[in-house]
Amino acid sequence: MDHRDPAADAEYARRSARENASIQGLVAEALREAADLARKEVALFRAEMSHNVKLVVAGLVALLASSVFAIGTIILLTDALVDWLAVVVGSDALASLIVAGVLLVITIALVLYGRSKLSAATLEPTHTIRSVERDGDVLSNRRH
Repeated sequence: MDHRDPAADAEYARRSARENASIQGLVAEALREAADLARKEVALFRAEMSHNVKLVVAGLVALLASSVFAIGTIILLTDALVDWLAVVVGSDALASLIVAGVLLVITIALVLYGRSKLSAATLEPTHTIRSVERDGDVLSNRRH
């Protein structure tokens, strides 16, 4: 003989159906939030890479400017500086070496600046990496 209350069984079935529906709703919401988060991470990645490409272009422009500066400097000032310095030091050869050394230092400084803008670290999407790591930490904390 079965001693179950049909009304209690019906109530249990309704409660169980509501819990299943709420679990499904929570899973669906979590999936929507995960997709939204992924879209935002991709947008952040694109924005950061666009910024990094602009830095690379700035580095290339600096390298080109340093080349133009070096050539212009050599053409415009070498003769005048060498002639003036030759009178001061009394030697054309020593004056040429001094002027060339100063121009070389300026050129090297500009090349090093340009190269620093073109480094691999400049292209690394650091903001996106940090954001993804934070999101991973948040999601792993939700599971615990």
